[in-house]
Amino acid sequence: MVSIVIVSYNTRDILRNCIQSLYDNSPDVNMEVFVVDNNSGDDSAAMVQQDFPLVRLIANTGNLGFAAANNQAFALASGRYVILLNPDAYIRPLSIRNCIEFMDRTPLCGLCGGKIISPEGRLEPSARRFPSALSKLLTLSGIRGKYPNSPILNYHEFGGFAHDRPMEVDWIPGTFTIVRRAMLDAIGFFDERFYLYYEETDLCLRAKRAGWKVYFIADAEVMHIGGACSKTRKDKSFDQLASQVLSFRMRSEWLYYRKNKGLPAVFSSAGSELLWQAFRYAKNLLIASDGAEEKRRTAAGVAQQIVQSLKDTRFGAVSPPSPW
Repeated sequence: MVSIVIVSYNTRDILRNCIQSLYDNSPDVNMEVFVVDNNSGDDSAAMVQQDFPLVRLIANTGNLGFAAANNQAFALASGRYVILLNPDAYIRPLSIRNCIEFMDRTPLCGLCGGKIISPEGRLEPSARRFPSALSKLLTLSGIRGKYPNSPILNYHEFGGFAHDRPMEVDWIPGTFTIVRRAMLDAIGFFDERFYLYYEETDLCLRAKRAGWKVYFIADAEVMHIGGACSKTRKDKSFDQLASQVLSFRMRSEWLYYRKNKGLPAVFSSAGSELLWQAFRYAKNLLIASDGAEEKRRTAAGVAQQIVQSLKDTRFGAVSPPSPW
């Protein structure tokens, strides 16, 4: 038995396709499916009840966030493996079976994940090293994006790795992750202080510190739309890739660094981002170009959000009350 957990928020039609592809492409897998709905306003919960009566629905009356919602299902799940699946991720044939077989023959593996493919067929980041201030600067500056195959400049995402074989990694995205239940029982569920983002990074770090291994495998795959739940938050601004709520990402990032690496790591990461935004502002102030004024406003706005998120979390010491 494997337990599938899908946390949804205002993704009714995408969620329907996700569940249907799960059943269509895993007909030989003995599984129980949980959908945890975080108080969607688009009748997602009603759709699940009507169209998928075998799915175990948890309909929350408020938005508890990703970590807390998954934990609700973890507490009820009976599978020896638990698979996290985003509602905007569509399982490919044999993927779940291949994950289970890998976990069965790799007893020290606590978590593994497979290939994440965009709707256009591009490989998205599927295997990562733990974050650092340097990897942040390489991302913000665009250097990492210009040299995706460089093992140095794209060290964070294993640049140059062909994603054609199993490999031990630091952490894997929660988009599609299989987790060993015995590991969860040993180290605990998600840290619910992370309302959204960094909860899977924190779980992988805790797993590795406890002696478990984290793997990427090549023969499991999902097609991922990306940011479907987050983009329903019209009251928030997003990062440069338009996939993460900026203030949520910052809050969770400071919480992660403070918890796992201490206050100096918070200063290092936040400082590097502030430095980059100051550079962007100065460049567009001194060099005339199309859109320079808008770029200055954007840089100033991001810098303000950095400062505010540091205040909100007391430099990563506390999580603001949810919902964020």
